[in-house]
Amino acid sequence: MDFILFVLLLIGAYFVGSIPFAIVSSRIFGLNDPRSYGSGNPGATNVLRSGNKTAATLTLAGDCLKGWLVVWVAGVLSFDARTAALAGLAAFIGHVFSIFLRFRGGKGVATALGVIAGLDLRIAVASLVAWLLVALISRYSSAAALMAALVAPIVTGFISGNVAITLIVLAISMILAWRHAANIRRLLDGTEGKIGQRKQSEPASDHEE
Repeated sequence: MDFILFVLLLIGAYFVGSIPFAIVSSRIFGLNDPRSYGSGNPGATNVLRSGNKTAATLTLAGDCLKGWLVVWVAGVLSFDARTAALAGLAAFIGHVFSIFLRFRGGKGVATALGVIAGLDLRIAVASLVAWLLVALISRYSSAAALMAALVAPIVTGFISGNVAITLIVLAISMILAWRHAANIRRLLDGTEGKIGQRKQSEPASDHEE
């Protein structure tokens, strides 16, 4: 029975993670599908390009909440922290490879933040501080996301002391970094767009959640 519940938890977490809040919020506010403009990425930053800050905020909150929710549900069902982390990983994978979007999704920054916030708020705070510092200094959102991805598993290791949980968070960070491969290339080439900077001669940056 416990194994069946464990499998159902992971499947449910994947489906919850697959909910494309960028598209849901866009439909609520009568906006175009976010995959049809900007970077084409179903994330909060791209929704913000529509000019509707409320829709972008709803997207960000929804993507973050779904990551936190599955970890919380795992706790309610009396699963241990490792299982809760696996549920979070399943939700993150659902966001990145959404079944509702033909296995295409966002970059996963907001969902990853929600997952680690559910595991331990201190990890989320440390990752968010890392993101803010790099974003303020460099004005590259993608570089900030990559720094947060680097910090998260390190802080998890120090705080939790649990190898399995640390490896799960590391897996999330590695997938997030892989999803930012194009951004890494543009950073190295010096062509990555900065926060708030949109030149007509440059392609839209592709670093959304």
